[in-house]
Amino acid sequence: MRQAAFTPRPLLLALLPIFTGSAMAADTATVLNPVVVTGSRAEAASFDLPYSIDVVDSRTIGEGKLGVNASEALAGVPGLVIQNRNNYAQDLQISSRGFGTRAAFGVRGIKLITDGIPASTPDGQGQAATFNLDTAERIEVLRGPFSSVYGASSGGVIQLFSRDGKGAPSLKAGVTGGSWGTSKIELGAEGAVGDTGYILNTSRFDSNGFRDHSAVTRDQVFGKLSFVPDADSTLKFTVSSLKQNGTQDPLGLKWATFKADPSAVESNATTYNTRKNIDHMQGGLQYARQFGAGRLEFNAYAGTRSVTQYLSIPSFVQAAPSHSGGVVDFDRSFHGFGARWIHTLNAGPGELTLTGGLDYDFSEDDRKGYENFIGTTLGVKGNLRRDEINTVTSLDPYAQASWKLGDVTLQAGLRHSHVEYEVDDAYLSNADGSGEVSYRKTTPAVGVLWAVTPALNLYASAARGFETPTVTEMSYASAGGGFNFDLKPARSIQYELGAKAFLSDDTRLNAAIFQIRTDDELVVASSSGGRTVYANAAKTLRQGMEIALDSEFSEQWRARLAVTWLRAIYDGAFTNGSNSVADGSRMPGIPATSAFGEIVWQPRQDLSAALETQYRSKVYVEDTNTERAAPAYTIFNLRLTAEQKMGAWKLTEMVRLDNLFDRTYVGSVIVGDGNGRYYEPGSGFGWFAGVSARYAFD
Repeated sequence: MRQAAFTPRPLLLALLPIFTGSAMAADTATVLNPVVVTGSRAEAASFDLPYSIDVVDSRTIGEGKLGVNASEALAGVPGLVIQNRNNYAQDLQISSRGFGTRAAFGVRGIKLITDGIPASTPDGQGQAATFNLDTAERIEVLRGPFSSVYGASSGGVIQLFSRDGKGAPSLKAGVTGGSWGTSKIELGAEGAVGDTGYILNTSRFDSNGFRDHSAVTRDQVFGKLSFVPDADSTLKFTVSSLKQNGTQDPLGLKWATFKADPSAVESNATTYNTRKNIDHMQGGLQYARQFGAGRLEFNAYAGTRSVTQYLSIPSFVQAAPSHSGGVVDFDRSFHGFGARWIHTLNAGPGELTLTGGLDYDFSEDDRKGYENFIGTTLGVKGNLRRDEINTVTSLDPYAQASWKLGDVTLQAGLRHSHVEYEVDDAYLSNADGSGEVSYRKTTPAVGVLWAVTPALNLYASAARGFETPTVTEMSYASAGGGFNFDLKPARSIQYELGAKAFLSDDTRLNAAIFQIRTDDELVVASSSGGRTVYANAAKTLRQGMEIALDSEFSEQWRARLAVTWLRAIYDGAFTNGSNSVADGSRMPGIPATSAFGEIVWQPRQDLSAALETQYRSKVYVEDTNTERAAPAYTIFNLRLTAEQKMGAWKLTEMVRLDNLFDRTYVGSVIVGDGNGRYYEPGSGFGWFAGVSARYAFD
């Protein structure tokens, strides 16, 4: 198959009759018009909101998938680019309309939330690995201007909701195995006793990894209790943990190594035995009570996270007095709360919903750095080179309003974010790096939706936003050791125009065009010796279009298509270290075109087969666009699922074939890597098969 880039013109011409012709009413298309809370914070049908929001339901999350990575569930959401690094030491790389692409590890610039608990710290760094997909009821994905109502560093919002325990008590056990020594064992129990629901789930995932030196063992535990104290209130408690000990880090590859053997690693990964230990635990509560036309919602959470990471920094580089060593070791404690009041009342000719709330988040890292050698022994914890306490707090009051006036709905939001950073340096051999800095910004958002017909809505929205630097991005100043307290937050203004249409009772189309202008975008200024120094660039411009088409066009067939075109450039020349970046250069890490499609055949209720395809255009790896770009690729996956019910038993089987044609491709890139190890290979052909059994008690 010839790998040609997608061009928007043919598809736009094909879609033109949708907006010029008649559309059918869609009263029965409940699956295609889910109720969401992300964005407005009050329950509303996604079709009736003036911004881009998608829901990934439990069927999509779990059907024919391993349930290990969020990339499995979110691949079909337009505007998102989720790259599986095949590196469980560094987590997924997720970007939303270009926000988050420079993250060397973890997720940044996108707010991650699970059951009301932020999976992102107040500085904007997050971990999608904390999502428990085995217990997920749905995932809501918000993109565009109204993401700013979630505060600093929210270029998009991904919010997971676990299901409540309901119905007769049941037990579940499942096992999955496949390529590269991959296995997953899952045990669970859930149900309800009276008005109390419960879920308990535990799993172990093991894999040797597609690449050399990429083995992982991941243990996850999740528990949830749901209570109904009275007819007007609900109370929910959740607790979860994630443990990964000895997760190997294969690092990125140079281009020559990738071409010779995509499954290989550079020698420094094995020389220093690069690896990572993660121990994460969190718990939270959610309380809601209805008071007539008003509703009070409150959530609180707390947790700990410990990480020890062994890097591949050569020992001679660490001889510099200001160097912090080749082993990162921190213990984090975090907590916070959120409270909001939602009130609905008649206002003039329409219905007005008002929301006022306050979010408080706190994170403190006891961070140490050590040499990664003792004498001539490499890859071990040596002398102390860094000892400090990093504290980040945020306090954000906000207000939102939604006013429905016949065929027109007006929405507005206003949030004031105050983020404070404090560093208390206890390692004074290389001078005192203590200091503090705070950022404040008020971000408004407005939107309007016009119901042209019962089956066609047009909308427009706009907002201001800002993205604070993370503690990691502030860790090194350009002049040597010490924190870079001079970094400024990136400030953006976003616009979006869109249409939501039901083409029939079982087919829905979403389309949006958007523009994002950003000042003081954060970029990689230099990266060497284990240090990445960040700086503020001039201006950037992102212009794009998203189209999503969902159809259940018969009882046996359903399909989904999601396409994103994105032009992301530096809107002004600037100097980046010793490099000059020309006006109009492409921002690295962002494909100009990405697409996902799947077609599902379900001849019977208990049997289905699906073909998936994913396309990415080429991706630049650094700001000047002169290094070898990661080439475009298209891959295909196939999945089969079956189900049998026998009395109290339900059996489910799954077979999955990934990268059917064994395509060699770069799955993700490490932006601006100073060693030229930009490329993280995608996996070759892989097969997986699993079976699970559930027993329900009467």
